[in-house]
Order: sequence, then C-alpha cells, then structure tokens
Amino acid sequence: MNESMQREQYKDFDATELFCPQCRRAVPVRKRLLLVLANGDKYDYTCSCCGTSVGDKLVTERDNLRIPIK
Repeated sequence: MNESMQREQYKDFDATELFCPQCRRAVPVRKRLLLVLANGDKYDYTCSCCGTSVGDKLVTERDNLRIPIK
C-alpha cells in the first residue's frame, strides 16, 4: 500500500469512549454537531451516562462543499 492510500484510510477518527471527570472512568460518548463554521464543523462529545461534555472536535475537511450565497 502506498503512502497516500494509507493517509486516506485513516483520514478521520471518531471517539467511542472518553474519560468523564464526573463519572471518573472511561465511558461511551455521543457525538453531536455543535457549530457549522466557515472553516469546518465543530462537534461536541458528551458522556452517555451523565451528559457532561468530555471533549470536542473540529473537522476542517469538507470535501469541497460549496454553499451558494445570494
């Protein structure tokens, strides 16, 4: 496998478990879209047990999506 194929294969990761300071252990998380920004989408990861925000992620690769503005 060449290097460019390997980079594409691992382009985006989503967390399934993160440490929650409220629960004091690694817990399953829910990912939800928080903001749609000009430079990408911001997602928030929340604990599925207590609802505490445990992290966020900014996705900047938008696959050349263009939104026409009138």
